[in-house]
Parts: sequence; structure tokens; C-alpha cells
Amino acid sequence: MTTDSSLSGSLPQVRAAQPSGAGRRDKPRPWGQIASQVFLISASVLWLLPILFALYIALRPYSETTKYGYVSLPHSLTLKNFTDAWSSSGMPHFFWNSVLITVPAVVIVLGLASGVAFVLTRVNLKVNVALLILFTAGNLLPQQVIITPLYRLYLLIPLPSFLSDSGLMYNSITGLVVINVSFQLGFCVFVLSNYMKSIPEEMYEAALVDGAGLWTRFWRLTVPLCRPALAALATLLTTWIYNDFFWAITLMSSGDKRPVTSALANLQGQFVSNQNLIAAAAMIAAVPTLVVYILLQKQFIAGLSLGSSKG
Repeated sequence: MTTDSSLSGSLPQVRAAQPSGAGRRDKPRPWGQIASQVFLISASVLWLLPILFALYIALRPYSETTKYGYVSLPHSLTLKNFTDAWSSSGMPHFFWNSVLITVPAVVIVLGLASGVAFVLTRVNLKVNVALLILFTAGNLLPQQVIITPLYRLYLLIPLPSFLSDSGLMYNSITGLVVINVSFQLGFCVFVLSNYMKSIPEEMYEAALVDGAGLWTRFWRLTVPLCRPALAALATLLTTWIYNDFFWAITLMSSGDKRPVTSALANLQGQFVSNQNLIAAAAMIAAVPTLVVYILLQKQFIAGLSLGSSKG
């Protein structure tokens, strides 16, 4: 009886202690988490503010901003700047030039980078580490450093007439494709090699037992597993190559061959510039990259998350 009474007397204490224990689980958020959220929100606002301001300027008439200034309340909003930018600068033609540069460059970079990364990670060679360092070190070379020798080199390298109207690497779309491939290849090799290292070795051993050759292991085993990483890289490469301005200005002399980013300079007058028109053209030029990101959004996020969890 004494034991039962002691047990029964202790039960209410245990039950009473449960709410206090449950309450202890609801801890206040640490200051680090709050600070990180404030930082992310502030960074997002600072990132979106110039875009929203450019859109605001693009929707205002030029006469109104000339009279009241750009930082003022709008009296009217219009889409006329967008239609004028589309027609006066010949943007459809320059959009096509950007497609001719961006699509081949992205495909070539991903194809070469996936092959090189597979060799560096799955083929035992003594120069693997040295090659990986070489490809990675290429990303550290600023573009402005090599522009003078590269310009002279482009004037000396001949090309067939079906690849270049001028017969040279200079002033040709092929030349822009080659230089973009060269500068983006190192980064993609580095990312894909790290991603391929996370693939279990047992899968390749099983493929060897089944008689799979080197090409089969690459094309039917490695490439399908790297689709998230390839999609993420395709999104980044499309954005970087499409938005390139430096190479198109320095290695292209004919204005009608330049991509859409260089076409924005056609709206710049010598003495007077219509910033409303330029802002509208810039918003139009940004649409393709947004479309690519929306189409590859799931694969892009999956590639980043898988790479971080497997690394």
C-alpha cells in the first residue's frame, strides 16, 4: 500500500511537469538567425530596387521626366518607350545574334566540361590534379589583362568563309563563341568534377562487371546523374554569356553582328540620351534570361541543393 500510494503521489507531479517541459521546447529565435533573415531581406531589397526603378523610369514619358526629374511622382504611365525601343534599335535582329552566340557556346561548354570532368574524376592519370588546377586557374585571369594580345591574335587567325564573313576570328560570331567557351570552361569543369566525385564508386564497379566501356559509363551512367548540375550550369552560362558586353565591344567591329547587350548603345546619342528609352530596352533585353531561369528553376535549385548535400 505504501508503494502504491507513493507511485500514485508521484504521478501528478510527472503530469504537472509535462507542460513545463513542453514549454521549454519553444525557445526564442537566436540572434544569429534573426540577423541572417534581416540581412537576406535587406540584400533582396537592395537587389530589386535598381530593377524596380528602371521599370519605373521606362514607364514614364521622356517629356515628363525632363520637366519633373526622374525621382518624382508620375503624372502618367505609358508603354510607348517599350515599343519605340523595340522598333528603333532593331532589337529582333540583335536578339537573334545573341541566340547565335549563346546557344552554341552553352552547348559546347557543357559538352566539353562534362567530358573533361569525367576523365579527371574517373580515369586514373598522373596529370589529373595538374589539369584540374590548370582549368581552375583560368578563372582567375582577368579579361582586361589579355585583351591586347587576344585582339592581335584574332587579327591573325583565319577562318573559312562560312564561319566568318571577314575571313578572320576578329569581327565574327564564331570568335565570340570561342572566347566565351574558353573563359567559362574552367568553372564548369571545376563544378562538374566535384559533383561527379560524389557519385558512388560502386555504381561504376557494377557497370564494369556488366561489361560497360568508358563511353557507356560516361554517357549512360554519369551524364543522366549529372542532369541537375548541368541544368544549374546551363542557367548560369546562359545568363553570363547572354549578358556579356566586353567581348562584343572589343572583338566585334560591325554593329549589325553584335548581341543585344551591345545594341543598347545604339540608343545612346552623342549629345542627348533618352534614359527612359534605354531603360525600356534594358528591361526587354532582360526577358530571355528570366524565361530561361523560370523554365529551369526546378533543375537549377535541385542542382544547387544536391551539390551542397553531396559535397
